[in-house]
Amino acid sequence: MKKFWKWKNRTVTDQENQTKTVERTLFLNGTIAEESWFDDDITPALFKEELMAGSGNITVWINSPGGDCVAAAQIYNMLMDYPHDVTVKIDGIAASAASVIAMAGTKVLISPVGMMMVHNPATVAWGDSAEMQKAIEMLSSVKDSIINAYEIKTGLSRARLSHLMDAETWMDAHKAVELGFADGILGRTELPEDMDPPAVTMLYSKAAVVNSLMDKIAAKCKTKPKTELEGRSVDSLYERLDLLRF
Repeated sequence: MKKFWKWKNRTVTDQENQTKTVERTLFLNGTIAEESWFDDDITPALFKEELMAGSGNITVWINSPGGDCVAAAQIYNMLMDYPHDVTVKIDGIAASAASVIAMAGTKVLISPVGMMMVHNPATVAWGDSAEMQKAIEMLSSVKDSIINAYEIKTGLSRARLSHLMDAETWMDAHKAVELGFADGILGRTELPEDMDPPAVTMLYSKAAVVNSLMDKIAAKCKTKPKTELEGRSVDSLYERLDLLRF
């Protein structure tokens, strides 16, 4: 199993109290588990062992397109059970399974140029109709469990979260904050206090784009109503026919 996480510890000295503390930082980069954690007892145990090897608040940096939902669920649960604050910082992308892990943050911050994406879980299945039905039911259950994490963090209704997942929704930093997937934007404290938030936030829906494209194609292919073809005299039609002869 190729590790997709890395810990980095840094000792910080409080000059006023002359005390030293260890800042613990976890980096989650790339695909969340290139191999499934299903039936894997070793890798999740190793992650938990490293997580619990220290104490105090931790910072989790995420830049991942997603991956195995089983691994994401276990990491989410471990971070939720961690007895100290967990600050999640998204410096690139937190998509798919990675967005689930981000929901475990006591506080979630996203880069001004960061992105988040939520969509429905997917799998590959083989077999007869009964096996296909089992796969459908399994995906439905997985989706419900993912919605649980989104609902706890955002406070949005399950119906709206389900629609966002159906549409494969991409959010920029401001939209992620607006919808509750993030609590703030990295570097915001460095901006002028009187700076107004953007008037427009970006939410990209794959389904909405496809539907819009189909509407435009339908409009281009639309035939003229019959009423527009009525009212021509027979003579004018013969004249039009003569122009086409050669």
